[in-house]
Amino acid sequence: MAPAFGIEARPAPEPKPRGWSSARIGGYAVAGLWLALLGLLLAYLISVFSPDFMMRYGPRYLDGLWTTLLLVGISVTLGGLLSLPLALARLSGNAFLNGAALSYTTFFRGTPLIAQTFLVYYGLGALNDELKAIGLWWFFREAWYCALFAFTLHTAAYQAEILRGAIRTVPSGQREASKAMGLSRWTTFQKIILPQALIVALRPYGNEIVLMIKASAIVAVITVYDLMGQTRFVFSRSFDFQAYLWAALLYLAVVETLRRIWDVLEQRLTRHLKR
Repeated sequence: MAPAFGIEARPAPEPKPRGWSSARIGGYAVAGLWLALLGLLLAYLISVFSPDFMMRYGPRYLDGLWTTLLLVGISVTLGGLLSLPLALARLSGNAFLNGAALSYTTFFRGTPLIAQTFLVYYGLGALNDELKAIGLWWFFREAWYCALFAFTLHTAAYQAEILRGAIRTVPSGQREASKAMGLSRWTTFQKIILPQALIVALRPYGNEIVLMIKASAIVAVITVYDLMGQTRFVFSRSFDFQAYLWAALLYLAVVETLRRIWDVLEQRLTRHLKR
C-alpha cells in the first residue's frame, strides 16, 4: 500500500549517547559528596550509640518534641484565624484598615522572631504591675505562653500575606459571575473565592509550618523546654555531642513527615484540576 501523500515512513533516529559534560560530572560529584557525608554521619551514630543514653534521656527528647509540636500547632492555628481579617484589611479600600494591617505585617515580617519573643517575654515582663492590675500577669509570667503569643503574632503576619496573594489570584470573572447570579458578597467570598484561594495557598502554608517548626528552637533561650531546650539540658548533663545530632534527626524526621503528608493532601485537594 502506497504511503499517504507520497511520504515514506522512516524510523525514528537513534538517541544520541549522553556525554559527560562538566555540569553532569559536577552533579555526580556533589551527590557523591553528600552520600559520603551521610555515610560518615550514620557510621558515627552507630559507633557512639548507647542504649543507656537513650534510656536515660529518650523520654526527655519525646517530651521536648511534644512541646514543640504543641507550640507550633496552636500558634499556627491561632495565626491562621488572625490572618483572615488581616488579609481582608490588606485588600480593603479603607485607607485606615489597609494602613494598620500593612504596618502590622511589615513589622512582624521585617523583624527577627527571636527579637519579637524577647520583646514579649522581657519587655512585657517589665510591666508586671500593670499586667497584674488588669489580670493578665498569669499569662505573661509564663515563658510558654509568651512564646505562644509571639509565635501567633509572627505567623499571622506571614499567613495574612499568603492568603492575600492567593485571593488576588482568583479571576475577577468569578466575582462578576456571582454578582450576576444575585449572590451576596459574603456568600461569594465564603463559597467561591476563599476555597479557590486556599488551594493556591496550600503549598505556601506548608512551607510556613515547616519554617515555624525549625524556628521554634529559639524558645529554648527563654527557658521553654521544647526539643532544643531538652537537648541543651541533655548536653549540659552528658557533655556528649550526639545529643545535638539526635535532636537534628528528630527535627528532620518531623519536617520530612510533614512534607510528605502535605504532598498527599495537595494531590488529594487538587485532583480535580488535573487532566
